[in-house]
Amino acid sequence: MGSLSRWCFAIVVLGCSFGEVLAQCPDRPVSGSVVADPLALSSQDGVLSAQFVMQHSVDSNGYTHYCYNYNTGTQIVEAPTLRVSPGDELNLDIVNRIQNDDAMKMKMAMPMPTTGAVEPSCGDGGAMTVDATNMHYHGMNVPPKCHQDDVINTLIQPGTPGFKYKIPIPATQPPGLYWYHAHVHGFTEFQVNGGAAGALIVEGMEKVHPEVAGLAERVFIIRQQFQIPWIPGPYQLTLNYQVSQAIGGAKPVIQMKPGEKQFWRVANATLQDFMPLQVIVNGQPQPLQLVALDGYPLTQIRTQDTILLPPAGRAEFIVQAPPAGAEAFFFTQDYSTGPTGNPDLHQSLAAIQVSDTANAARMPKVSAQAAAVRLKYADLASQKPTAERLLFFSEEFGGTNGPIQFYITVDGQKQKVFEANEKPVITTKVGAIEDWTIENRALETHAFHMHQIHFQVLEVDGQPVTNQDLRDTIEIPFWEGSGPFHSVKVRLDFRDPTTAGVFPFHCHILLHEDLGMMHKMLVEP
Repeated sequence: MGSLSRWCFAIVVLGCSFGEVLAQCPDRPVSGSVVADPLALSSQDGVLSAQFVMQHSVDSNGYTHYCYNYNTGTQIVEAPTLRVSPGDELNLDIVNRIQNDDAMKMKMAMPMPTTGAVEPSCGDGGAMTVDATNMHYHGMNVPPKCHQDDVINTLIQPGTPGFKYKIPIPATQPPGLYWYHAHVHGFTEFQVNGGAAGALIVEGMEKVHPEVAGLAERVFIIRQQFQIPWIPGPYQLTLNYQVSQAIGGAKPVIQMKPGEKQFWRVANATLQDFMPLQVIVNGQPQPLQLVALDGYPLTQIRTQDTILLPPAGRAEFIVQAPPAGAEAFFFTQDYSTGPTGNPDLHQSLAAIQVSDTANAARMPKVSAQAAAVRLKYADLASQKPTAERLLFFSEEFGGTNGPIQFYITVDGQKQKVFEANEKPVITTKVGAIEDWTIENRALETHAFHMHQIHFQVLEVDGQPVTNQDLRDTIEIPFWEGSGPFHSVKVRLDFRDPTTAGVFPFHCHILLHEDLGMMHKMLVEP
């Protein structure tokens, strides 16, 4: 049975049983209230330790929630922001208490790697089901090893004592906004849908860009929730768990003091949406000072009025408060994803309100003795590549029902979907520097994501780019059906020995990844 057929068969068998589970996720904030930043957990004496309990529920409107619950001792909160510094250690204990019915688990299961796997199973083993979980530390340059950032072989099953992640934060980790989310192949979309994602901040941005020192700091996570994730239909965008456009028109409220500048750290944790973000005041988009993308500080801060974030992308930028009495909104504009893509429509994410009582944490100030920060990958553009590769996205159609199979393929190899037991489709060595051109031969936009490292953007559609930004996720526009394919050319740096191991690259439209638009690569020591 093909991948898409497997999902459709599950729908027929399950009927309405998807919602017949215990309500275990916390109540979400009421839309129309003031947006609060997530609870922040900071490292102490170089160590951050916490326990998250993964749970699942369906709300009164039928929207599916998965949640990382953290017990403060007085209340249960969802998905705290994890704040660490380069050189710290992150100790995270994940306990799985997801409860789905037996029909869901039986009809939606895939085996973990057995024969042919590069590494043995990590954690509890067993089958990859809608109840199993794990965690990916998106954008972090940490090893793809068991108890660190291995998403291919790690499973945490419900009812077991849990699984301990022990992650040394590299001393060379660029300061910025990263995020964590579940990443069980075949079911990533289910668990990220409606909540299982949070922010991870590596401190020190003010040391690279002193312009943000002392500014009010805001952390905003844009999420997406479907009633049943794999069925096309209505969905909601949320901002820090507030529904962005609730019934009756209530919008989340972002407060700013008159005339102040704030440093916004925004993550696109949606399943599929490409988001051209703007701050609009009295109908006009405002200048935004872009500081970092995907957790990597820009070489120089630049001003633009629109910041495009693909699914999984992050942006950090400075926003000026609107004048008193102005009509102001945090907004995402329309984005065309192509003939077979999902409609990404304009929408207000929040209203912006000027208030003397606005309150927010502030970025640290920079001491006169602060040492200059040398960023990892700073010399990458000047390096000579040791290999060049061509990869491409493509889709296979069936009748009038749109795409039924999704592929990412190394040129010269056979198109195939990802399988847990597959051998790596690319093998390289520690020390390599490679240039990859990724084409999009499909009629919808895709988002290329590489685990474990950042890549440097060199060209778009064969033309050198002015801003050679470091990214971990990038959009590749759809093919129009004639003419050349759209492409990006990126440079990947495997010089750091921590990259040794097996890890994936894939489309970060999560349904596409779950249905096979992913493959493994091996970096040999």
